[in-house]
Amino acid sequence: MLLDRRELLAGAAAGLTLSLAGATAMAQRAATRDIKAIAFDAFPVFDPRPVFALAEQLFPGKGGALGEVWRIRQFEYTWLRTVAERYADFWQVTEDALVYASKALRLDLTVERRNTLMQAYLQLRPWPDAVPALRALKQAGFRLAFLSNFTPRMLETCVRNGELDDLFEHRLSTDAIRSYKPAPRAYRMAIEAFRLEREEILFVAFAGWDAAGARSFGYQTFWVNRLKLPAEELGETADAAGDSLADLVTLLST
Repeated sequence: MLLDRRELLAGAAAGLTLSLAGATAMAQRAATRDIKAIAFDAFPVFDPRPVFALAEQLFPGKGGALGEVWRIRQFEYTWLRTVAERYADFWQVTEDALVYASKALRLDLTVERRNTLMQAYLQLRPWPDAVPALRALKQAGFRLAFLSNFTPRMLETCVRNGELDDLFEHRLSTDAIRSYKPAPRAYRMAIEAFRLEREEILFVAFAGWDAAGARSFGYQTFWVNRLKLPAEELGETADAAGDSLADLVTLLST
């Protein structure tokens, strides 16, 4: 089965544009441990850049700064709320972070502008490399799931936008446990949904902190480092990394 799967993936990889950052220890482990399922954070699949392009349209010359503060505060709020045990879902956290960012930069965030920016999160589309890679992985026999901080509504809407309904067996939102990654119980959701051992599940991260969290939990981990950032100094690193999901297909066909 593993050989057949590799042959399928190798054929798919030949038709993709690749930029593999380098195979690592996971390539060797995959030869002896048959990865049966892959859990994805939302952002390796869905491209958030249009949200921040819209911010620049609404606030010319300030959109980049707004997007940066907004993005950082968005995830800081999830971590603070997890530690403080004062849960609010990711939609609310995202809106709160936007309001904070606009105040910090002294921008006039009207109700209309706020709603426009928030609705952009319900209009995300897949990255250009995502759908071919996901279809190759599905065809090769991997079970696929989302494991995301997105709310169920955010996940379902983005899946419909990208016409990905037939690809994902599970759409796991950490809202179900009222927590966020990188809490261990958030990562455990994939084990419970797939009913597999953690060694049989590969986690695909977008953020360096998420890659470190998944690896610490015990998942084999691939980091889609689209922003070309250094690894976080958290004592754990992803088993492998690449610039796109095409790189993941190549790695699993090695």
